Amino acid sequence: MEIFLTLSAELHFGRTAERLYISQARVSQVIRKLENQIGAKLFERSSRMVALTPIGRQLSIDLQANYHDLRASLGRATRTARYGDDGLLRIGVTSSSLAEIRPVLNALQTRHPNINLHLEHVHFGNPFGALRADEIDVLVSWLPVEEPDLIVGPVLYEEPFMLLVAADHPLAQRESASYEDLADYGVFSAGTDPTNPAPDYWQSATVPFTTPSGRTIARIAHADTFQDMLMLVASGRAITPVHAHAALHYPRPDVVYIPMPDVPPARWALIWRRGGETGLIRELAAVAAGAT
Repeated sequence: MEIFLTLSAELHFGRTAERLYISQARVSQVIRKLENQIGAKLFERSSRMVALTPIGRQLSIDLQANYHDLRASLGRATRTARYGDDGLLRIGVTSSSLAEIRPVLNALQTRHPNINLHLEHVHFGNPFGALRADEIDVLVSWLPVEEPDLIVGPVLYEEPFMLLVAADHPLAQRESASYEDLADYGVFSAGTDPTNPAPDYWQSATVPFTTPSGRTIARIAHADTFQDMLMLVASGRAITPVHAHAALHYPRPDVVYIPMPDVPPARWALIWRRGGETGLIRELAAVAAGAT
């Protein structure tokens, strides 16, 4: 399965062999055996190119999910063997703050004193990629999340929005701001992975594409991370709504955080893969549901 899927991606026997640390002859042998078993060609081969046949293309699509689930199952078994009965729970956080979820994590560790919690930051440009790649078990993300392969668990907390502007920006002296202000100045587009782009609906939950009155909010600058965005705001390139915790963790003399009282608060929830639920994820969700 691994050899076939790698060749389907590379479409080159030599590169496939190099990626898998096997001989090119072994790649050819496995593909011939698979084609004989199926009774049809999976690849068209010539001296200059390798291409999937229609049957090969369909097999590649069908096997992707099975292969991912197989690797995820083996990974879970390996982690259980390494970390014991309480196991390992890998949590990705789109937020820059852990303070809001710390009570839930502490409660989980009280129930499972030997649990290993690994926490990592997930960039907003590719919010669901690490979850889908089984690099994390559960994600703390803002809502909505409307992906058919992901499950939305309990809401952990809510927080208001603030508008981030440069200290010398015309809005900097205002006591409050609204989404209507964004159309007058323009905002950032988030950096995205072209293979796993952040959905527009998810981005617009923080930075909408139009104001409540229908005016377009132009994307006039680009940022891949919050740190990039912070520097560009300070330099006057654009303004952006941010979650209120940013004002606590990223105070700077060259930027100002302005309350946005008319904007509905952001809701943060637990997200995990459909079919990837474990006992520890269920336990975390139960703790979170009881704490909210």
